[in-house]
Amino acid sequence: MERLLNIHIEKLPEGVYLATSDELQGLVAQGQTVAETLEIARDVACKLIEAQSQEQELDYLQPIAEQFNYPLVVGQ
Repeated sequence: MERLLNIHIEKLPEGVYLATSDELQGLVAQGQTVAETLEIARDVACKLIEAQSQEQELDYLQPIAEQFNYPLVVGQ
């Protein structure tokens, strides 16, 4: 089942992007671009959720709604 996980992305002074989440403890991902950071964050989140789901239910993560807004990052 897909769940919605909010993450925070910030550009560090070194020029890389850092992703963290208040909703999923331990999620930290870093990449050269926003897209790369999101891909790494998704992989880390899946592994953390898999490890946690063996111990407890993940009711704190919201199921995906029928409709939702998604900020699409585009570049030129």
